Amino acid sequence: MDINTWRGISTALALIAFVAVWVWAWSSKRKQRFDEAANLPFADDDIDENSKGGQHDCQ
Repeated sequence: MDINTWRGISTALALIAFVAVWVWAWSSKRKQRFDEAANLPFADDDIDENSKGGQHDCQ
């Protein structure tokens, strides 16, 4: 086999991997987990508001 055959095989494998990741990401089973992960940056705001009145142990 020459280099072009290997290039064709690697391109086909990359395409298959891309489609597999795309199907995994858009699966309806994972929607709830991804929605929770998308809201994680906003959860830090709640923690900050709760800790404003407390003492910090930073020395």
